Amino acid sequence: MNDTIKVISNHRSIRKFKKEPLTTDQIHTIIGAAQQASTSSYVMAYTVIGITDETVKAKLKEVSGQEYVEENGHFFVFCADLNRIYQQASAEEQKAMQESLESTEQFLVSTIDTALVAQNTVIAAESMGLATCYIGSLRNNINRVNDILELPDYVVPLFGMAVGYPDENPDRKPRLPIEVVYHENKYNKDRQFQQKLIDSFNEELKMYYQTRSKNTRTDTWSEQMVRKYKKAIRMDVTTFIKNKKLNKR
Repeated sequence: MNDTIKVISNHRSIRKFKKEPLTTDQIHTIIGAAQQASTSSYVMAYTVIGITDETVKAKLKEVSGQEYVEENGHFFVFCADLNRIYQQASAEEQKAMQESLESTEQFLVSTIDTALVAQNTVIAAESMGLATCYIGSLRNNINRVNDILELPDYVVPLFGMAVGYPDENPDRKPRLPIEVVYHENKYNKDRQFQQKLIDSFNEELKMYYQTRSKNTRTDTWSEQMVRKYKKAIRMDVTTFIKNKKLNKR
């Protein structure tokens, strides 16, 4: 196992950071590495916003409800961004581009590009001895985040990321068996085979929750997923995306 695989395999979300800010060199090194992620047709349809203003951090923390949005070494917000491309065109060309930019395909392109850059950010930061945590809860009030960051049309805030020096060492959380998520040649629709593996994983996860170093509980993956999807949340995101002139067609 090489060093890169070790870094990736050792990932865990850190929610408690030391009060030590990242340097400008560290930030630029991380984002520079992140930019080497693959990008569809070279569009690079993303923008990363670093939050250095404590007032802005506090506002984002209010949206998220997570203390570590404020208390970290540096906070990033990852945005899908087709505005930059739109601004390259003349007014006449912009009209011709509108149908394409507003398509579901281009919305997927921009969100995938952004996710790839974000995961490169995680790997780069963790390879430097730093820790990370994705913050999807910025979408708890996506309109508020949009206003705080003053985002133009064709730009959507997807998630945040806290980065810094870890001040905790949580247990590594189990993942689904490889056979559940990796299929060969076609989708494996053998539900009995899949469920047997998931049942075994549920027992493993139950033991993890019962024996981890803190916040113990009794729970399984299947129970978590049913609870999660029985309750619809963030239903305002659909309207917000369309109001930003994305995913309309």
